[in-house]
Amino acid sequence: MNRRRFVTLGAAAAAWPLVARAQQAAMPVIGILHSGSPSPDFVAAVLQGLNDYGYAEGRNVAIEYRWAHNQYDQLPRLAADLVHRQVAVIIVFALPAAIVAKAATATIPTVFFIGGDPVAVGLVTSLSRPVGNLTGVTGFSGTLLGKRLELLRRLVPTADLIAVLVNPDNPNVATRSKDAQEAAHAIGQQIQIVTASNERDFEPAFASLVQQRAAALLVGDDPLFISHRESLINLAARHAVPASYFQREFVAAGGLISYATRYREAYRQLGVYAGRILKGEKPADLPVMQPGKFELVINLKTAKTLGLEVPPSLLALADEVIE
Repeated sequence: MNRRRFVTLGAAAAAWPLVARAQQAAMPVIGILHSGSPSPDFVAAVLQGLNDYGYAEGRNVAIEYRWAHNQYDQLPRLAADLVHRQVAVIIVFALPAAIVAKAATATIPTVFFIGGDPVAVGLVTSLSRPVGNLTGVTGFSGTLLGKRLELLRRLVPTADLIAVLVNPDNPNVATRSKDAQEAAHAIGQQIQIVTASNERDFEPAFASLVQQRAAALLVGDDPLFISHRESLINLAARHAVPASYFQREFVAAGGLISYATRYREAYRQLGVYAGRILKGEKPADLPVMQPGKFELVINLKTAKTLGLEVPPSLLALADEVIE
């Protein structure tokens, strides 16, 4: 081979990694700050939303993932790292991450998903005109507690006492407990609050509700419970406790009943908003999205195993019946 040609090819080959790094550096970077553990469903939905606006991970956008693994005290460090890296947008999942992200930056556009009211917790000043650098999606899970409690009692009409499981480490714990108490009072139902701040607490929580003779369980919304969905479902089955959940996925995996927003669509909307911001829109001009529809899902097989007769009127209301 001609020496000049060899030298030229060698120089070009050596430059390829540099070109690749330069191209990657030129890509906008999105930071994902998640309160829980890695979730393929969550990531797939967010990426779908980004794709709807022309962005594909690795092609024209890079993503930095930060998972707190339900250790909420790690969130400030993870958020600070994303801010230090000067990401273009931060996507946050659940209230613990949203509160930390708001404290970490007042300039980087931030898109959140939380289960409660973002105005009430101080994330935004208005749903229609968020102001500042935050916007996102709310599932209004607290508002649904009353409906979930009512549906669970219709399914277990003999339940004198219903337990409500919450995570004491979540900033929403006081609000969720209050929501549950008010909902129970409205329908004359006695409830017992039980807590779990990690997976090791699940067994004692179930032991407590069994000891208190709770006839059913309402699981509050929390990333911890999503991360350990199978454990909760298995414990409910082992103790023969009818349980209501805040995501369809629990029922698809063997849980009894759920009444909730369409979470996958909510996650996709996070990607859509991130894409719109990358194209130049401002968070303040993007209203906080609210659920358009709630879904009631019932697992008939689980009901039969628990010896429950699902009322025809409740089946008629169901959006999905798993047999």
